[in-house]
Amino acid sequence: MSVVARIPIRWRLALAFAVAMAALLAATGAFVYARLGSSLDKTIDEGLRARSAAVVALVQAESTRGKAHKVLVGSGETFAQVVDARGQVVATTALPGRVPLLSDAEVARALAGPIRVESVPGTDSPARLLAVPTRAGGRRVVVVVGTSLENREEAVGVLVVALLIGGPLALALASVAGYLLAAFALRPVESMRRQAAEITEADTGRRLPVPPARDEIQRLGVTLNAMLDRLEDALERERRFVADASHELRTPLGMLRTELELALRRERSGAELREALVSALEETERLARLAEDLLVLARADRGTLPLRLQPVRPGSVLERIRQRYEPRAARAGRDLAVNAAPELELIADEMFLEQALGNLVENGLRYGAGTLELEAVGVDGTVELHVVDEGAGFPAAFLDRAFERFARADDARTGQGSGLGLAIVQVIARAHGGNAFAANRPAGGADVWLVLPVNRSG
Repeated sequence: MSVVARIPIRWRLALAFAVAMAALLAATGAFVYARLGSSLDKTIDEGLRARSAAVVALVQAESTRGKAHKVLVGSGETFAQVVDARGQVVATTALPGRVPLLSDAEVARALAGPIRVESVPGTDSPARLLAVPTRAGGRRVVVVVGTSLENREEAVGVLVVALLIGGPLALALASVAGYLLAAFALRPVESMRRQAAEITEADTGRRLPVPPARDEIQRLGVTLNAMLDRLEDALERERRFVADASHELRTPLGMLRTELELALRRERSGAELREALVSALEETERLARLAEDLLVLARADRGTLPLRLQPVRPGSVLERIRQRYEPRAARAGRDLAVNAAPELELIADEMFLEQALGNLVENGLRYGAGTLELEAVGVDGTVELHVVDEGAGFPAAFLDRAFERFARADDARTGQGSGLGLAIVQVIARAHGGNAFAANRPAGGADVWLVLPVNRSG
């Protein structure tokens, strides 16, 4: 994990805000600095052009040397010179006196056209010169005007100092404001965190406070509360599951214990002991089936039900189910019939498919009446596997919860079933990408069926 990822989010937001403000202030300072320099340079250049035009006009009007010298009078920090083609000073202001302002090379360039020079010979003071060619008394001369740049440098220096002092101060104030703004924006999140920390397993009905603003934090609160609703429902189902499982396990364990205690209470004949052992074996098998069913449900809840998918012919599976349960049906005076097209085929786990159909046949034999029909039908890329009886059907109030775990039409739990048979059927169907359904037939009897896709991969 990087160092930045370990920094609290409010500090990260404040840091990001500070970096953005620093970039903005730097860009603004650079822009102001450039604009001020450009504006001052433009003003200086305009003044030099105006001054050079005035000097040129005066030089052209006064062609004698004495008169020309008289008109070159400096004003403020400006100065001027008139030099001939050889670089000799023809006329000058008091500053810089008789020292030529231009070198011979610069004079030659100025005679060809106006030039600008950024230095004054013999001085370290910053200055700017403008040299323009003209004619006086029939000869070519160069008029040189200049001005000191000290005021410009001073103005720019004052701006730089102001930026160096005001910039960090503004950045510090903006950073503090950014931190406070981030803290204020995240306050609802902190409130939700505190509330979430106080929610315990015994207090699952509490919910997080949701701010009224329709923003990301409000949506986060709504999402977290919806998650808490799901967790509360899951925990309630888990509690109910544990309670029901405990109840179902207690009955066979109690009966097994009773049988063993009665067998040991006094001397028994061999026949009596055998009868007690047979009864204990039946309860043990019931416990084993219940434990296996609970294991299937637990695996389904974790999404780890191990399916071994392969091509399966539903007709063959139904026929094996019929053969397995036919002796039991005969003892009860019931008939089993199979109706399935031999060409039907789907991708499924054959063992789990037999378990689901076996559960349906068990229910039909236990609670139904008449002929029990096992049917496979292909419908729009799916296979429907029906188990239909001719009994009284399901109680109307039970149909809506028929596939719930430990749900039984006999709410008193006096029957032998565990209430897991149909729940197992549904989890197996859903593991295959299908579903299970139950309904009462109009002519009487119950119809319970699985709908499975023909092709199932993964």
